[in-house]
Amino acid sequence: MSPRKPVARSQTVQPKKKVSRSGLTHLDPKNRPQMVDVSSKSVSLRTATAEARVVLPTPVQRALKASGHQSKKGPVFATAIIAGVQAVKRTAELIPLCHPLPLEHIEIDITPQRGGALQIVCTVKTQHTTGVEMEALTGASVAALTIYDMCKALSHDIVIESVRLRKKTGGKRDFER
Repeated sequence: MSPRKPVARSQTVQPKKKVSRSGLTHLDPKNRPQMVDVSSKSVSLRTATAEARVVLPTPVQRALKASGHQSKKGPVFATAIIAGVQAVKRTAELIPLCHPLPLEHIEIDITPQRGGALQIVCTVKTQHTTGVEMEALTGASVAALTIYDMCKALSHDIVIESVRLRKKTGGKRDFER
């Protein structure tokens, strides 16, 4: 009788990522679009904060200040915050390869800055296997677009100057600008 070989314990094998030669995760090795496989990643707290900057011409600044941030369409900042929250919740419908995520916290702040600018900051949190950067960027962007929409009757010289990621935590690495 031959001796029995020891049975190897089963190990969780991480599937090899199918990434394009370019290194872009949303392309497969044949350069076709793909949703990233996050099934082997660990669930962790993921947060992201994005900001948008909206520059208002002086007449728009004055009109908003005089009206208590109201327009004929309603309260400008409150409406922009609600629009941003709705956009965060629908990011996977807007951006084709984003994962739909269970969101646990969304916060949007709008702060007037010197020189007539508004700073919009959107923070999003989830416990999941993938991050919420796109959700935060989408929320800040849509809040900025809503401000433009609500104030365009006063001027079309409103400028959405920038949208960028400020911070992310969780996943492989943290990032802070």
